[in-house]
Amino acid sequence: MGSQVIVVIGTFILLLTGLLLGYVLSQLVLGFLTFNLFTFFGTLSLILIFGTLYYVLFWQLRREQSSVVPESMSATEINDRITDNQLKNRLIAKLDGDTATAERLIEQAKQNYPGMPESWYCERVMDDLERDRR
Repeated sequence: MGSQVIVVIGTFILLLTGLLLGYVLSQLVLGFLTFNLFTFFGTLSLILIFGTLYYVLFWQLRREQSSVVPESMSATEINDRITDNQLKNRLIAKLDGDTATAERLIEQAKQNYPGMPESWYCERVMDDLERDRR
């Protein structure tokens, strides 16, 4: 709940800052506002505020949300998933990025050897590839 309030307030401030920045820049371009040290630093501060809020709201929050781990998963399940993903990435790299072939080979290994862990299938396919390339 707390992060949602921050997002709403930050978005509101970002919207106001963007509108104010657009107004100031349009007045500078149209010539209704003279360009001096005061308007330069004011415009620069609006740009910095806008950029900082954009970074905090959209990049940092997305990064935090993607790193959130479901509470139902244990540490061993998380480690197994990481290991499985690393093995699958190594297999795809050995196949020069051909993910469809990697998935097909893993599915074929699952049909030939049912009931094994996911990492075993990736290792088996990589071993078979190495053997076939020799």
